[in-house]
Amino acid sequence: MKIAVNTRLLLKDKLEGIGWVACECLSRIVKAHPDDEFYFLFDRKPDPKFIFAENVKPVVLFPQARHPFLYIIYFEFSVRRALRKIKPDVYVSTDAYLSLGSKTPQIAVFHDINFEHFPQDFPKIALWHYKRYFPKYAHKAAKIITVSEFSKQDIIEKYQVEPEKIHVAYNGANEGFKPVSEEEKQEIRNQYTAGYQYFMFVGSLHPRKNLARLFPAYDLFKERTGSDVKLLIVGEKRWWTEPIQKAYEAMRHQDDVVFVGHLQMSELQRVTAAALASVYVSYFEGFGIPIIEAYKCDVPVITSNVTSMPEVAGDAALLVDPFNIESISSALELVMDENVRNSLIEKGRIRRNDFSWDKAAEQWWNIIKEFKSK
Repeated sequence: MKIAVNTRLLLKDKLEGIGWVACECLSRIVKAHPDDEFYFLFDRKPDPKFIFAENVKPVVLFPQARHPFLYIIYFEFSVRRALRKIKPDVYVSTDAYLSLGSKTPQIAVFHDINFEHFPQDFPKIALWHYKRYFPKYAHKAAKIITVSEFSKQDIIEKYQVEPEKIHVAYNGANEGFKPVSEEEKQEIRNQYTAGYQYFMFVGSLHPRKNLARLFPAYDLFKERTGSDVKLLIVGEKRWWTEPIQKAYEAMRHQDDVVFVGHLQMSELQRVTAAALASVYVSYFEGFGIPIIEAYKCDVPVITSNVTSMPEVAGDAALLVDPFNIESISSALELVMDENVRNSLIEKGRIRRNDFSWDKAAEQWWNIIKEFKSK
């Protein structure tokens, strides 16, 4: 079988959510199927570590697609031309961007369509592109893979896509996420927070990640409890907006917020394992991988009671109203209770078994192989 794959988000030292999902699933698929040919389509010279096996052939296309107008050129001209040349059985797009002009059967991996719900969170040109093209991609796709039942229903309702066309494959979490000893936890705290315990947030600092409410909620927690627990923020400030900045500037306890930027996976695993709790109170997610990462580290989770997060968290997290500062702050207080933490950790140990990259990769492959030439 010959499979072409959109791998433009496999970027050295810059893997984020969608890129990590693609990396974890594709690395397993190509190794499990050595007799099949995989053509990875990049928009720049790839790092050799993303050529996962000998049956992977990298193809570099022009231009580098990081702007809506460049997306159109890249997918409607460069990708279409490449597909015409390769003649694959199927084209798999790991970020849902399809080539509308190509006759090749296509599978789109949709993670979420949050821009349909919170358009104010996006630059105008990006929003224009998403709203114009993603409905077209949803209808163009022969099959859609998505990451939660919530996202499946959202796509069905927003784009009137037939349910049987959409398949859910839950994400997993890297196997490097695991508990560490109390001694190692203290070493990590010494490194990042001067030895103090900390709540941890991880994610791109995008408006929907809800830092504009997490900051005042943490401030309220500090006022009520007098606790010396810090707030550790992991992620780049690429989407740092004025409301987030104002919320931060208004904090009375700014000095207790520690920004560490983007961390490499090995370091993210350490920082997660040493957290007092993972605080993931986004107001929109298609899945929420940090929830599972925390479960794997025996770390309690506070997350939101909206979109996909209750589905992923199960009964193993404290669920809060992400639009209510009081709700978030009360959960920060509650998770300080050792009995509460221990109960959440035990439930998380059970819940984490429902998610694995091996299972996700197998589900992806079951969809891909449907397109094998007879």
